[in-house]
Amino acid sequence: MKTVKPRKKEEYKPTDYIVREGSVEYETSLSIGYTRTCNCPKTHINCMTAKDWLKSQLGVWQFFYESRDIRDKNVHPATFPISLCKKVIELFTHQGELVLDPFVGSGTTLVAATDLNRNAVGFDLQPKYISLCEKRLREHTNLFNRSRQVAIQDDAKNITKYLQPNTVSLIWTSPPYANLLNRARKNKSRRFRDNEQLGKIEQYSQDPRDLGTLPIEQYTHMMGDIFQSLLTLLKPKGHCVINVPDMWWKNKRITIHVSLIEELRRRGYELRNIIIWDRTKLVNQIGISGWPKKLNRGQCYERVN
Repeated sequence: MKTVKPRKKEEYKPTDYIVREGSVEYETSLSIGYTRTCNCPKTHINCMTAKDWLKSQLGVWQFFYESRDIRDKNVHPATFPISLCKKVIELFTHQGELVLDPFVGSGTTLVAATDLNRNAVGFDLQPKYISLCEKRLREHTNLFNRSRQVAIQDDAKNITKYLQPNTVSLIWTSPPYANLLNRARKNKSRRFRDNEQLGKIEQYSQDPRDLGTLPIEQYTHMMGDIFQSLLTLLKPKGHCVINVPDMWWKNKRITIHVSLIEELRRRGYELRNIIIWDRTKLVNQIGISGWPKKLNRGQCYERVN
């Protein structure tokens, strides 16, 4: 594995936001910072004030969308607010430290890291999502950002080719939901919305390497393989945070978060907390689907493990 000599921030070009096959840094050790650039005491785990820290200890979080957020499911089938990303990154890192998103998708993690002056790397298989990351990074520049954010078009299995051991402070991601989006939409709360979603299959791709094409058992095992390989990249007191929902499939409740918790425990991770992301303020026109014949199966929350 060849190593690229680190460069100063001012030496980066706009093309350095993206690494694709044929790029200088493709499948090489990435030139990116990972140490604190703040003046916080060594014992602090983040740069937050005591007031903000206290707010973060609540077990249920709520967020709002902003103008920079992507809400069009034709662009990406499963997005989340920049504010959620920023909350997690602020809670578990200092300025200058390194954040890793193994399934970066629309690039929200990278945009949040730009706002917060954190180095960040995101991986995705699909060229269209890498191009979307590039577009968002170009559009949402921050004059106070002295760190690097980069999207890499590659399989999450290859992340260890790019990053050195003991450099990542936070692994933060919202991964594919197995093949549970690979079905026609029937959610009644969406039926009368003018968003072209009823009957549409909201999947990421048909690429056989994509975890969004796999049944839950195979998906869980593959996720375990990927996250086991990432353990060596984490700093001794680093954190891993995963955002997933539970879903209905063929009249059964699929508890994705339980499957991932059990699998990652077997791979060497320790569960420290579960936060509920309450999405009621983000979901519009929620109906009373199911009444009066059966329980409402609507979902207005996700789990941040």
